[in-house]
Amino acid sequence: MSINKKISLESIKDLRSKTGAGMTDCKKALEASSGDIEIAIENLRKKGLATADKKSGRLAAEGLIESYIHAGSRIGVLLEINCETDFVARQPQFQQLAKDITMQIAACQSVQYVSKQDIPDSFIEYEKQIELQKDDLISKPAEIKSKIAQGRVEKRLKELSLMDQVFIKEQSITIEELVKQHISLLGENIKIRRFERFLLGEGIESKNKDFTTEVSDMINSK
Repeated sequence: MSINKKISLESIKDLRSKTGAGMTDCKKALEASSGDIEIAIENLRKKGLATADKKSGRLAAEGLIESYIHAGSRIGVLLEINCETDFVARQPQFQQLAKDITMQIAACQSVQYVSKQDIPDSFIEYEKQIELQKDDLISKPAEIKSKIAQGRVEKRLKELSLMDQVFIKEQSITIEELVKQHISLLGENIKIRRFERFLLGEGIESKNKDFTTEVSDMINSK
């Protein structure tokens, strides 16, 4: 991790132990407060990030299935989002979170996975090999080529990951940070388990083309 000269790793760890917030969030909070840990704690609490990570390992088996149909009924989303108790699942804040996330999924056509951790290793390796073979990297030294390819792949993975998307209703935070805020607000672990996006007519054109090709091949073979 690259640490700002004014912010020590020890300070970041100290803030993390006191708040339970993620290392990156702690680093940003300390930088914003010029190293003042008390102000950093206050800022993390205001953002709802303090103590969120401490709850992230707890079992979340309750929750709800939320749906969203975009205007015109051409895009639909189904989402399963979990919390620890039925009580929290009935809270307006939790239900609004579910609605916001379904709208986010509808708006982000590139998103295919909940998080980068859900992306198969085989896909990541395939993307890396594609990048390594691109014309603009062929003549570069192996080490530089690898770093550039890795950076491009990382960017691609973020595009596919819901948790890495910037929240469309509040551009200063990601979906991951939005979820953490609600973990702190509601006092329970919250997990986005799975989702499915439906696009009207998706796949029909390619199936028709396959059928047309199949018929053409049959005619030509006679």
